[in-house]
Amino acid sequence: MSSPSSTADAILASARDLVVAGGYNGFSYADIAAVVGIRKASIHHHFPAKADLVEALVARYRAETRAALESLESQIAGPAELLGSYVSYWQACIARSDPPFCVCAQLASELPRLPEGVAREVRAHFRGLADWLSAVIARGGREGVLDAADPVAEGEIVMATVHGAMLSARAYGTPEVFGVITAPLLDRLSRRD
Repeated sequence: MSSPSSTADAILASARDLVVAGGYNGFSYADIAAVVGIRKASIHHHFPAKADLVEALVARYRAETRAALESLESQIAGPAELLGSYVSYWQACIARSDPPFCVCAQLASELPRLPEGVAREVRAHFRGLADWLSAVIARGGREGVLDAADPVAEGEIVMATVHGAMLSARAYGTPEVFGVITAPLLDRLSRRD
């Protein structure tokens, strides 16, 4: 499979920013054309329909997330540190507003109205993330560094807490809210009797 053209990359980058800012229905091809400096027909050449564009965007986002998690695992050995680094990544992003929000979290709020291909990619993102978090927590339990009676449930709780904290930080307009919400979760999981 060949790599996307620089025009396709620019279209996807613009779409990502627009989705994070306003969701699936918050932008049009005209918006992307204005940002990228191309005609709408050029966008249709690469992505015939908006659903094709956003599905490709989420597929790329999922691949980037998998690569980032693999990179994190190659750099950090301990499960408690992995979990902390994952949370710290989002805390830093929210503090500097780059990216201020997860693409899939934004789209998940619109799931009932999304085209099926986009919805399938969004669900797959969350399933993959929850599986990774659960595996990290299970490993932490085996190594005696994380308190995880039910790693699958805890993985879902971490994922929901992180994404909920993003939403709260956005709603309150205060990045610090993210840490206020996530710190007790990490403390609870790190506590060993």
